[in-house]
Amino acid sequence: MTARRLEDLGKNAERESSDLLTADRVLNPSRVAKAAPEGAWPEFIYGLTGGKLNLGDSRSVRARKAIEARVAAPLSGETRFVPVLSRKGGVGKTTVTTLLGMALADGRDDRVIAIDANPDRGTLADRIAKRTDKTVRDLVHKATEIRGFNDISRFVARDETRLDVLASDPDPRIAEAFGEDDYARVADVAEHFYSLVLTDTGTGIIHSVMAATLAHADQLIIVTGLNLDEVRLASETITWLESNGYEDLARQAIVVLNQQSEGTPMVRLNELEVHFGSRVGSIVHLPYDRALATGAAIVYRDLQPTTRDAARDLAARVVDGLRRERQA
Repeated sequence: MTARRLEDLGKNAERESSDLLTADRVLNPSRVAKAAPEGAWPEFIYGLTGGKLNLGDSRSVRARKAIEARVAAPLSGETRFVPVLSRKGGVGKTTVTTLLGMALADGRDDRVIAIDANPDRGTLADRIAKRTDKTVRDLVHKATEIRGFNDISRFVARDETRLDVLASDPDPRIAEAFGEDDYARVADVAEHFYSLVLTDTGTGIIHSVMAATLAHADQLIIVTGLNLDEVRLASETITWLESNGYEDLARQAIVVLNQQSEGTPMVRLNELEVHFGSRVGSIVHLPYDRALATGAAIVYRDLQPTTRDAARDLAARVVDGLRRERQA
C-alpha cells in the first residue's frame, strides 16, 4: 500500500483515518532492518560483520525471486484455461502438465486444478502420490449436486503442492464416451472453484473433447520430444491451429522442448528455438531428470533444481501470457 495523505483523498476529506498510517509513510527507512541476504557470499559477509554489512541477495537469488514473483502475480477476472497439447504420444505431455500444475500451485495463493481429458486411458493421476477412486466421469454425473469446494474436493486427488487432479476413467471403453458436452460440464464446475484449469489432452486433435478444450483455452502449451518426427508434428500442430481459427492461440503458445534421455540431444536445440521462436510466443527447455523418466509419481521437492527451475520458468511464462491477454 503506497503512502497517502489527506490531500490525496480529495477536496471533501477533512480528517485522516488510521489506515493512512502505512509503513512506507511512517517508518524511518534508516532505522528499519533489512532482511538477511540470501546467497553464499552475501551471507558470509553478513555473518562476518555481525549483520552490519548487508550486500543484498546474490544475483541468482534475485533471479529466482523475480521468477517466483511472476508465478505469484494476481490474475483478475474469470477462471483461465490452459490446455497442454501434443499430437504424438510418449513425448511427456502428462509430465509437463503435472510439473506446470505443481509449479503454479506451489507458487500461488489461489487454486489450481489439472483435468485429465484424454479420451483414452489417461495417466495424469498416476503422476501424483495421492490417489482417489473418483474420476472425471463421476464429476459429470454429480455436477448438479456440487454446491461448494468441499463437494468438489471429494472428486480430486491433492498433491503436497496443493495441486488438485481430476483423473480420467481407467477403462478406455468408458473414457471414449467422454466428449464435448462432458468437458463443458466439467469446465463449468471447475470455473466456480479454481483460478487456473490445466487440461491434459489426448493426441487426437479432431476429437470432440479437443474442440471443447480449445473453445475454453486462454493459453496453449505444445509439448514435443527431441527427435525429428516429434518436432515436425509439433510444428504441424501449430499449422493446424493457424488453419482452423486458432491463430491467436498459436501465436501466443508456449512450446516445451522435453528432453527425455540423458546426454546431448540428437537435434540442435538452438535450431529448434529459432524455428519455434518464429511461430509461437516462447520456448522452454525441460532438461532430463531421472525422477521423471520412471513414469512414477512426481515428488516436486525431490526433483533436480534445474527441473524445478524449468517448471517455474514455464509457470511464469503462462502467468505472463494470461496477464497480457487480460490487459489487451
